[in-house]
Amino acid sequence: MLDTLITSKTRIRILVKFFINAANNGHLRGLADEMNESTNAIRKELNNLSEAGYLEKKADQNRVTYKANKKHPFFSTLQKIVFQHIGLDAIIEMILARMGAVEQIVVLGDYAKGIDSGLIEVLVVGKELNQEYIDQLAVKIEQEISRKVQFTTQQNYFTPQDQVKSLIIYEEIQNNKINTSVL
Repeated sequence: MLDTLITSKTRIRILVKFFINAANNGHLRGLADEMNESTNAIRKELNNLSEAGYLEKKADQNRVTYKANKKHPFFSTLQKIVFQHIGLDAIIEMILARMGAVEQIVVLGDYAKGIDSGLIEVLVVGKELNQEYIDQLAVKIEQEISRKVQFTTQQNYFTPQDQVKSLIIYEEIQNNKINTSVL
């Protein structure tokens, strides 16, 4: 969906990097290495997004660090678009449909770091989860979102000590609202 609206693949990758997880940040050379792109292509997109106010930039000695501007009026809209582009909204919807008593849904690995690698690692936390359904769910979701999905389940509540970089995309405790805070 996003790739039909925005034709620059570099811009899409930068939007995913910063808007899937607002705590993500990066600098020119690091982003160029991570995305396997030239520094000029990355610089152009970072400048365009910064000038439009979507990214904040902070100079620290000889390095400029970029991150999503959470105060921008379109921040939440862009974040929702990125979630839809990746397929996280479909993952949440399909898990909650028949999974059982889900307490949390957590994205781990590359996508928590904002790297669109093609493999989404999802941890589903809850008691008495429908394991048969989760085994079938990966195939259904992969067909719908065109990305590989790997599910893991656990019964105990997920805490920051469990994983250094993660993204909680659903918590039952917060009245079924999506929470995109990083642990």
